[in-house]
Amino acid sequence: MSFQLSQLFDLNYWRQLISSDFLSRDYIINIIDILVVWYLVYKLIMLVRGTKAVQLLKGVAVFIVIRILSEIIGLHTLSWLMNQVIMYGVIAAVVIFQPEVRRGLEHLGRSSFFRTSKTEQQEDEKMILAFDKAIQYMSKRKIGALITVERNTGLDEYIETGIDLDADISGELLINIFIPNTPLHDGAVIVKQGKIAVASAYLPLSESNLIPKEFGTRHRAAVGISEVSDAITIIVSEETGDVSLTLNNDLIPRLTQEEYLKILRAELVPKEESKDKKNLLQHFIEGVSKGAKKK
Repeated sequence: MSFQLSQLFDLNYWRQLISSDFLSRDYIINIIDILVVWYLVYKLIMLVRGTKAVQLLKGVAVFIVIRILSEIIGLHTLSWLMNQVIMYGVIAAVVIFQPEVRRGLEHLGRSSFFRTSKTEQQEDEKMILAFDKAIQYMSKRKIGALITVERNTGLDEYIETGIDLDADISGELLINIFIPNTPLHDGAVIVKQGKIAVASAYLPLSESNLIPKEFGTRHRAAVGISEVSDAITIIVSEETGDVSLTLNNDLIPRLTQEEYLKILRAELVPKEESKDKKNLLQHFIEGVSKGAKKK
């Protein structure tokens, strides 16, 4: 018994599935088949997120929806036409988006399936220590800095505006990048997959009226990127040397070393979900709100 796509929209099929031989071999195989397909689609979306290929996938999704609806309604000519477009469109897409396909396969080869959780924790802890070394140096000397760490939402659109580095993260390199009057100091450093992807990148400026006037362009850029992604951004103020963080559309200003390290570890080091994580961030956000009200 083979599974047909049209069965997904057949109420009689689902009634039969639930009421009769739910645990029969054929039905179990069909369920596994559907789950595997959905998983592969999910992994494909994860691979192309943040690239230009996302727009292509949106177009393909529209054609697939039209194909399914035309088959259900009985528009056979339209259904045949959509089949041709999808069939030859996939071949054309492979040719047009060959660089993205290659990068996707390379990413798949070095995915987390081949890394242990302990290794990930060690690498992320090493990255945080490099951030801390650079932050402490620049904060004491009032050297302005803007460091954005990509997480789930792709930042390729903004990475393209910067100068390619693809360098290992170290405190010394970050310090050298932000030294004033050097070619790379203006703009943001974007960290992707444990490496410094680019320097001197442009981030979108937030237009929020809730940002205090005392904060300048760096802070607005940091809030702006947090509005359109789940990235976490570190800001060192050039005027005061204060350290701030932005994430989830929140600006958390004037953090001590202990405070920003706790947040970075909670957000960047992979581990089991901690109940204290949300409480920690909520504590800082509430503290900032109370401080603003007093002013």
